[in-house]
Amino acid sequence: MTIDQKTPINNMSSVILLLLILNLLPHICTSEETARHIKILNQSGRRISISWIHPSSGARTIQHSTPDVLNGASLALDSFVTHTFEILELPSKRTKMCIDGKEEEGACRKDYFTVNDRQNQVVFVREGVVVEHTDSYTIASERAEGLLERCKLDAREQMMLSLSSSGEDENCKEEQNKEEVVVEEQEQGYFSKLLLYWYGSNNNDDNKDASTTNSKNSEILEQLTNCVQSGIAAEIERANEEIAFQATIREDMADHWENYTCADDTLNTTEAKRTETWRGRKVSVMIDSPASKIHTVENFLTEDECKAVEDAARPILHDATVADGSGGSHKSDSRKAKQAGIKVHWDKEADGDLIARLSRRVYDYVNHVLPFNIMEDGQEDLMSIQYFGRGPEEDQPDRYMPHCDGDCNGMLFKPGNRMATIVMYCEIPKVGGATRFRNSNVHIKPKQYAATFFSYIDSETMKMDDGFTEHSGCPVVEGEKKIVTQWVRLGVDKENPWNSFNTLGIKHSDAENQ
Repeated sequence: MTIDQKTPINNMSSVILLLLILNLLPHICTSEETARHIKILNQSGRRISISWIHPSSGARTIQHSTPDVLNGASLALDSFVTHTFEILELPSKRTKMCIDGKEEEGACRKDYFTVNDRQNQVVFVREGVVVEHTDSYTIASERAEGLLERCKLDAREQMMLSLSSSGEDENCKEEQNKEEVVVEEQEQGYFSKLLLYWYGSNNNDDNKDASTTNSKNSEILEQLTNCVQSGIAAEIERANEEIAFQATIREDMADHWENYTCADDTLNTTEAKRTETWRGRKVSVMIDSPASKIHTVENFLTEDECKAVEDAARPILHDATVADGSGGSHKSDSRKAKQAGIKVHWDKEADGDLIARLSRRVYDYVNHVLPFNIMEDGQEDLMSIQYFGRGPEEDQPDRYMPHCDGDCNGMLFKPGNRMATIVMYCEIPKVGGATRFRNSNVHIKPKQYAATFFSYIDSETMKMDDGFTEHSGCPVVEGEKKIVTQWVRLGVDKENPWNSFNTLGIKHSDAENQ
């Protein structure tokens, strides 16, 4: 009897998969539970605090901001349906008053919102500390309203044509034009035919007054629009909720698989969706959606360029830091590495300076992919980052836990913030050190002198990625991983350099005066 040597591995994989599914079942079976994720965006022009209101006493019980949310910043919190929160304006640091021009020092404005049972809840704090609470239904209604507004315009135009047209020639011309329109306009044409049918059945008396006829047409149009809009909004809301539910399952699965995939050093780089070339270099396109792009580029930098960066970094290496959530940065167990910022001497570019040559190539590639014509003025320094392996028994290996380099909340881009990253591999470890985009199921095993590029902004809508470029650096087990990273910003220049913004993406001068 021959024993299949792969059987134990297959059995183990089946057990792991079964355990994963069992672990996810509570999430699947309780999709209607009352837990909700809320995004809060402060656009009031003032500092605010956010507190939970106790349902019995009505008192502010738990302050969720630490200690405040600056204008232009956002806060994410997890809560439950029916929970109420207070948004409170805080006194200006400059005037010590809440409302400029008011004599009373305690005139602080406030507003409230209550978590509802819908998905995708986003709370905008507008000027005057006025809360605008949006969710899956309001978003769906807005989309339906936009769609139907185009339909209404088409229908009105068709009705006007029907009133002014006469004879078969006009009808034939109209039918010929309809054959040339795009699919969306054909769908609008369906509305028009329906309205014309309704119009015809209600306007057989040729002697009716024209103004009465037009009024009746408008009334019919509004009734039909309101009816259809409610149906479309409901369908869009159901679709949005299904997408949100699937995204939750995807993120839960990615979280559970994170350590498993990082531990599997035999796992190769994810197969590309397509390949192309840039300046003779092979480019593998992993993800290519409007707000989320992930590429790898082979032979992006040279051995000499790597050595130049390493030599510049050696005397100034220090422990890596992460954003602290309040505008600053600190050391964290989530990021174990050494780093050093490398100044680029652009005045030496013409003389063949290796670091300037490399940095120019970075911006050239960014501008090859994105239509922003990014310049080097005001950008962050090149960052040399080094991870050191200390063996498989190390309980706190050098790694970088899942994170986003910029905002990844699907909201509008804030000028001056990061919107793209390029990671270049100078030295690769013997074991470990892969770059993993867990929500996109993209796994990149580092290759010496190659680069990983990813952007997280939609260049047309200017909305940020919604988590698909969240990534991690798997633990380095054996050997060393030395990379060069460039974080690319949009909206910086000589007068407004990257370090004039804090880690929340807010200018220091603005934060100090709020």
